[in-house]
Amino acid sequence: MSKYRAIKTEFNGITFDSKKEAAYYRHLKLLMKAKSRNERVIEIILQPRFDIVVNDCKIGFYKADFQVYYADGTQEIIDVKGYIRTPVYRLKKKLVEAIYGIRIIEV
Repeated sequence: MSKYRAIKTEFNGITFDSKKEAAYYRHLKLLMKAKSRNERVIEIILQPRFDIVVNDCKIGFYKADFQVYYADGTQEIIDVKGYIRTPVYRLKKKLVEAIYGIRIIEV
């Protein structure tokens, strides 16, 4: 159990930080088999890393839970959250969204 009471969970040989994260991955895997073209997932990247660089100075990084590409050409950056959103997490999320021009979806 982690400091936030999350229980590591294994699914398809992959260990996730929480049951909720593993369940969301199962959901994404089902969407890979979807018949709807727009909702069909074509690629799932686990733990994508985004460097936080300001004025050519790397100040840190942000690691999301999933980067998902859909058949219609869109993509989503997804972070599976429990109850705690620390100040550091909130700051990193805002920085990455501003630097990369993306939106991070919390589920």
